[in-house]
Amino acid sequence: MLRSLLLIGCFFFALAASAQELNCQVTVNSSQIEGSEKTVFNAMETSIREFINNRKWTSDIYQIDERIECSFLINLTERLSADQYKATLQIQARRPVYGTAYYTTTFNHIDNDFTFRYLQFDVLDFSESQYLSNLTSVLGFYVYMILGTDYDTFSKKGGEPFFQKAIDVVNNAQTANDAGWKAFESTDNRYWLVTNLVDPRFESLRICSYDYHRQGFDLLANKLEEGRENITVALESLRKLHRAVPNSLNMKLWFQAKGDEIVDLYSDANPEEKTRIINLLDQIDPARTSKYSKIR
Repeated sequence: MLRSLLLIGCFFFALAASAQELNCQVTVNSSQIEGSEKTVFNAMETSIREFINNRKWTSDIYQIDERIECSFLINLTERLSADQYKATLQIQARRPVYGTAYYTTTFNHIDNDFTFRYLQFDVLDFSESQYLSNLTSVLGFYVYMILGTDYDTFSKKGGEPFFQKAIDVVNNAQTANDAGWKAFESTDNRYWLVTNLVDPRFESLRICSYDYHRQGFDLLANKLEEGRENITVALESLRKLHRAVPNSLNMKLWFQAKGDEIVDLYSDANPEEKTRIINLLDQIDPARTSKYSKIR
């Protein structure tokens, strides 16, 4: 009896020690698809959730409570055939801030070029070396983007291996007919989303992400003034990038994730700090000038 209990304990310990990396909430919204069996969409939702959460995406060991919190919202907009759908995909991810119950958004993006095939009881398969389907390639691509973005917040350019894997997914999809993978199709698709991040010109954005989170937000609970100053300095480092590549997709997405948070952070700052950060943000993120005016 004791031996059996020990074996069971070892099993659950091993299970916890090898937990997958993501804790992903998946929602499939089919309200725009008329006259379709809801069981298909329920099965689709379950299949995608299990594909993301049950697959081991890295060689790192995660505890259950260390998994990355994220969500995938698939909004089906059109049924093109019996097994083909057109949709939008919203991906969000967040990570905890040290010493607090607060979570900060690390990735927030809507992909409008999402078509895929799915039949109930389909087995979702993915390969790092070849393009098997648009559905699993898009999902795999964004899993790597989430991982890369998250790792970049804990060590300088720590997400590089995952961005390189996302590049591989893009390269594998170059012969596919589905949109979103090729450089000439758009300036804000999957190709440019990850290609920019490994471009040396965007290194300052990735270093900023580390300084903003690890040297900034993770200090706020115990060293508010020091942490906020580090965040200001990190944001100031983006001036050169903005001048070199104004209105870049990656800068837009970064501030899309951080805009509200920045307003909240500096609303309690002293007048000098407020003026300094507002002047900076008006330069490097002019699209949200009205939002940043609330800091005053």
